[in-house]
Amino acid sequence: MSDDKRGSNDPYREQPWLIRTYSGHSSADASNALYRTNLQRGQTGLSVAFDLPTQTGYDSDHVLARGEVGKVGVPIGHLGDMRALFDGIPLDRMNTSMTINATAPWLLALYIACAEEQGASRAALQGTTQNDILKEYLSRGTYIFPPGPSLRLTGDVIAFTYRELPKWNPMNVCSYHLQEAGATPVQELAYALANAAAVLDAVKAGGQVPEAEFGQVVGRISFFVNAGIRFVTEMCKMRAFVELWDKLTFDRYGIADERFRRFRYGVQVNSLGLTEQQPENNVYRILLEMLAVVLSKDARARAVQLPAWNEALGLPRPWDQQWSLRLQQIVAYETDLLEYGDLFDGSPVVAAKVAELAAEAMAEFDRLQAMGGAVAAIESGYMKQRLVESNAKRLGAIERGEQSVIGVNRFTESAPSPLTAEGEAGILTVEAGVEAQQVERLAAWRRARDGQAVATAIEGLRQAASQGANIMEPSIAAARAGVTTGEWAEALRQVFGEYRAATGVAAASSTGTTLSPKDALRPVRERVTAVSARVGRRLKMLVGKPGLDGHSNGAEQIALKARDAGFEVVYEGIRLTPAQIVNAALEESVHVVGLSILSGSHVALVGEVMRGMTAAGIDDIPVVVGGIIPPEDAAALKAAGVARVYTPKDYDLTRIIADIVDLIDERGEMAA
Repeated sequence: MSDDKRGSNDPYREQPWLIRTYSGHSSADASNALYRTNLQRGQTGLSVAFDLPTQTGYDSDHVLARGEVGKVGVPIGHLGDMRALFDGIPLDRMNTSMTINATAPWLLALYIACAEEQGASRAALQGTTQNDILKEYLSRGTYIFPPGPSLRLTGDVIAFTYRELPKWNPMNVCSYHLQEAGATPVQELAYALANAAAVLDAVKAGGQVPEAEFGQVVGRISFFVNAGIRFVTEMCKMRAFVELWDKLTFDRYGIADERFRRFRYGVQVNSLGLTEQQPENNVYRILLEMLAVVLSKDARARAVQLPAWNEALGLPRPWDQQWSLRLQQIVAYETDLLEYGDLFDGSPVVAAKVAELAAEAMAEFDRLQAMGGAVAAIESGYMKQRLVESNAKRLGAIERGEQSVIGVNRFTESAPSPLTAEGEAGILTVEAGVEAQQVERLAAWRRARDGQAVATAIEGLRQAASQGANIMEPSIAAARAGVTTGEWAEALRQVFGEYRAATGVAAASSTGTTLSPKDALRPVRERVTAVSARVGRRLKMLVGKPGLDGHSNGAEQIALKARDAGFEVVYEGIRLTPAQIVNAALEESVHVVGLSILSGSHVALVGEVMRGMTAAGIDDIPVVVGGIIPPEDAAALKAAGVARVYTPKDYDLTRIIADIVDLIDERGEMAA
């Protein structure tokens, strides 16, 4: 048979990767309907997005959950929610990926309890818990406990699943979020491998896995990576990952069976590079980024999920997700890609780039090991500082036009896009009543359960945590007893405590060197000095992240740029209540409050901050807000008194800081 006549049933044709979309919103019932629809349209695996309260271990009625319920994922408060989420979906025949980290043992326990209610055996379950807690201290910010106890919980899941769920991937080492936080390809390789080594070292030290069976554990570790627009470099990065993982697992852990040394990974292509301007261009970006992880057979992804074209505008609708699904299906089923061996074997260009990336990554990996490994480099702030600086360099290059982004800083003229003509109707909006309904269901669940069984189960959790026992079986028992997500996390908080990670801002710089006479920041710095003199003291800015949104990249870069422009900056990191932000603004006597919210909860949280400022008598301080904010919401915020609203289209941070200086100057003596 000639190559051009091979069909999808050809025995010589490789089977495609798992085709997924990352989805979940509003409620378990609504998400279940979305999953069934996507499966009917040809999706071959599920990728569950959980809302921020679920990810950070809070029930939907907790003060920190206000405004966040159902916004960036599905709220799962207890076993009843998990039943509704997978109603009619046979879990013994499904491959389910769950983007969950700090509460991974709990969500896996709920999943197991739900599957067993369906009649499925544990051994039949296939899927992945993300469960890479170390990258949470560097990027997404959904950690709860200090690194030590968090590593222990990750180790508990790994030790439990290799015995009980042999088809399950207990951990995705996530370089995806490192790239979103600013990592270069070299940093992405080095930091992900260092995080993986820290976890495997902890598993070995924990003693739950016999030495003879350690290879099985290594063989179940998978990775979740990012693929950016420089797709040749990204493809070479994946080939370097394959080589380095094989070397690391052989040299460091002595894994002789090459099956257990295989680099297995899933991917979501880069959401960071999606633009609010000319968003139709994002479709081409997504396709090119996907090619980086499917063209090279020897480094091909096992699972692929693509963002939607409009994710820089808000939540994608089912149709938008279908469009991304069809992209994958066209490449997998219409092209001849899967009929050939690796296209890049023997290429001197590719070999040289792979060798360069691998050598630089191993040098950085060795540097981290000399510091004491990934945990030490996280606790010292080294890794976070390097990511903040790399991100600042990337954004600076875009500001200066050295890095082209079509529609943003080059070829910006455009006809109106019919795709965005619908305004807010062009994205999915979570209904205002979703949070109240979820809170009501939670209250009904608590009323209906056996209180004594719950108390017994929670005590079992506490004992397992304090005595060093594996947390999984007590968690499954707690799931069956009706314990809630917040109660599970609170039981462990009482044993392990909570943690606040380094922001990386204090020692980082957005400029790196002394300003040149032509640097765009120089006139802004001079303006800050002049306005500071006029108001009688150095301008001070509070950068705050209210709620549970841990995506701190934007807040960090604004804080960094403002400080380098001459502001005194107050930035205390993520996960603050509106009341804490108001109190900080009052105590620090700031001239402006900047709020960064990327979870879609901006209307509720900003409103609460502003009401608090009014009650405290400081409503004369201007408030500026940044985030993924639809035009309708931006108008509502401004009507409520917000002075400025910045969205992803406002990429020029120097211009933003200059605008904020002008705003303070306009307010005159009121800001002094």
